[in-house]
Parts: sequence; structure tokens; C-alpha cells
Amino acid sequence: MERKKILLILISLILLSAGIFLSSAESPALAKTEASRLVAVVDIDDMIINPIAYEVIAAAIQSAKEKNAQCLVIRMDTPGGLLETTHKIVKEIMNSPVPVVVYIWPQGARAASAGVFITLASHVAVMADSTHIGAAHPVIMNKSWGSIDEQMQEKVINDSTAWIESLAKARNRNSLWAKRAVTESVSITGKEALKLGVIDMIAKDLDELLAKLDKQTVETVTQKVTLRTKEAQVEFIGLTFRQRFLNNLINPNIAYILMMLGFFGLLYEITHPGFGFSGLAGIISLLLAFYAFQVLPTNYAGVFLVVLGISFFIIEAFTPAFGAFTLAGIVSLVFGSTILFNQPYEFLKVSLKIIIPVAVSLGLISTFLLTRIIKAHRRKAISGGEGLIGQTALARTDISPEGKVFIHGEIWDAQSGEKIRKGEKVVVEKVEGLKLTVKKSGGE
Repeated sequence: MERKKILLILISLILLSAGIFLSSAESPALAKTEASRLVAVVDIDDMIINPIAYEVIAAAIQSAKEKNAQCLVIRMDTPGGLLETTHKIVKEIMNSPVPVVVYIWPQGARAASAGVFITLASHVAVMADSTHIGAAHPVIMNKSWGSIDEQMQEKVINDSTAWIESLAKARNRNSLWAKRAVTESVSITGKEALKLGVIDMIAKDLDELLAKLDKQTVETVTQKVTLRTKEAQVEFIGLTFRQRFLNNLINPNIAYILMMLGFFGLLYEITHPGFGFSGLAGIISLLLAFYAFQVLPTNYAGVFLVVLGISFFIIEAFTPAFGAFTLAGIVSLVFGSTILFNQPYEFLKVSLKIIIPVAVSLGLISTFLLTRIIKAHRRKAISGGEGLIGQTALARTDISPEGKVFIHGEIWDAQSGEKIRKGEKVVVEKVEGLKLTVKKSGGE
């Protein structure tokens, strides 16, 4: 009887262990099944294609892969961006094991310049109503002094043309239009793009997109995938605080303002004794500005002209020239700021609405402040021995050639080249140690 109880307990434990094992073995499959109904979404909204955009897209592809998502939807609205970064993003999309859907959204959005390459590289290209795509003509500038030569520009255009044609053919899209987008900077609407075979479909919103994607077969670098997106769980991948901060930093207007704040913070620190907040703020501002300059297509001739303009403001304060140096500083600052990011695209330029007020305001403020500082340095001392020069004293004794004078409640030894009687007023000419050199003032 006792043996039967032990046997029953053993059998129960074996069955329980088997159940636990089977449930644990089935749970990954269940998790995988649930994950397969997941659609990841990341937004590149009104964002320049820069290293931060690449970091966001690469991380989103990796996250979608780890979660076994059905696809990654990149909702995009971009004026374009950097060619080198575009190459990296396209490579990530072309080699992604997870289907990548580029969705030009919302209404009024665009995929210009670099956005065209990214859209054509996607496994599925979609546009919303009232959006447009095109104008992919590349412009490469010399980071030192401006435009590169025509021969190099032609090489870049030929390379970009071949690249975009290969992307279009790889995705069975209109390679002829893709070539024209680079060579002629043509742009088309969503409906025209669908008609010409540039995109695969039009969807007004994310729900309609997921409904149309359902049961579509997509070939990735590793396999063919039949999408199951209808009623799929949507997971939005947001930008981290660091990514948002750096993305805002890599903005020509922000970088320009930081550079100006940095220069004037250091200038204020130099003209004042000690090491305080203005110096630290200036150094930090310049470091952040130089980080942005490293990423942006900076024209260093523009940086030189900006520094030259600030130098003119300083010269005006130390060597008054009736505003000549101030005018030269404003002109140099405006011109240098205009070519600081020497690109034809407005989104890669400093706005004149910022340049003009900054140049004029900083010119006036710096001239005023530096002039006051120089005057303060040149102002006659009002304490100590130097403060006595030019002051009136009273002779306490005859001075012939030495004697005593009374000034500021004190009696000083004095000497003079003329005979001075007791009670006469004198003027201090020189202070030598504890002895004053005086002369007659007139009056008693």
C-alpha cells in the first residue's frame, strides 16, 4: 500500500514535470507567434537626413528584427540631407531581414533629395494623399572654400545616377524616372508616382496602410515574407532624449547661434578678471557648435569671416574709428554667416531672419560694452596714492623746497620747485612713495 502511494506520487511528479517542460517549450513558439503579429513604426518627421536619422533607422531595424516584427514602417517627411548618411541608411534597408516600408506621411509631406533614395530602397514604398517625391540632384560643396570643380560635380552626379537606377531596378520600380529625379530634379505627386510605378500604393493613414499591406509578399535579403498586418499590434519606436537633443543641435540656425554665444561668452570672460559662468558657457557653446559643424557641410571660409567680423568689433572698441570697424564687422559677419553652410538647399543654410538681427545687435552691443570696459580701465584712480594726482591740498608749513601739506584728512610730506607759504592752496602733480610734488593753486 505504501509502495503504491510512492509510485503514484512519482508518476504525478513525472507528469507535472512533463507538463511544465511542454508548456515552457511551447511558450517561445507562442511568443514568436504573438510577435509575428507586431508592426514596428518609427517617425522621421520633418527631419534632415543626418547621422542621427541613420542612428534612429538602424536601431529601429534592429529592434524590429529582435522582436520578429512583420515589418518596420518608416513614416517619413524630409527635405533631404547628407549624401554620406543616405548611403548608410540605404545599405541598412537593403540588407534588412525585416521588410521595410517607407511611408511618406502625413498630407503635405515630402521625400526630397535623400528621401528619394531611401524611398526607392524600401521593400514597399507608400505615399499619402497630397504628398510629393523628387528633386534628388546631389550638391557637393568643398568644406574649405565653397563649390567643388565641375569635373568632380559631374562625377558625383554620374555616381548618384547609377546608384539610384540600381536601387529602382532592384525593387522593380521606374528606373527612368529615378534617373530624371537626379539629373533633372523632377518632382511628382503621390498619384503620379503610383501611375509611373515609382511607389507601390497610396494610403491615407496607418490603418489603411496595414490593411493594404496584409497578404503582400515581400522578398528580403534572407527570404520571401508574406505579411500579416491586418489587425496587427502596432509598436511605435520613439527617439531617445539624446537623439532628440543631437538632432536639434545639428541644425544650421542652432549651430550658428551657439557659435556666436560661444565667441561672445569667451570675449566677456577675457575682458573681465577671474573665470566664471560666461567662460564656461562660452566653451560649452563652442564645443556644441563645432560638433554640429563636423556633421554639417561647413564652409570654413564662412567661419573665418565670422571670426574676422567679431575681431573688427573689438578693434573698434580699442581704436575708435568713428564706426568704420563696426560697419566692416557687420558686413563681414553677415557675409560669413550667409556662406557658413554653402548649400543651395534652404534647410542647410542659416536663415537671414537670424543673421541680420544677430549681426546688427551684436555689433552694437559689443561696441557699447567694450567701449565702456576700455573707459573703465582708463579711468583715473580715485583711491590710493594715484588718486591724489590733480587734487587740491593745503600747505601746513612753508614749502621751500620741502614742507607739509594737508589733503584728505592726512598730512603728507611735500616738495615744490617754487616757494609756497603756509596756508596757500596747492595742486598735487606727482606721488613718489610717501612724498608729494606740488605746485601753487592760488587762493588761501
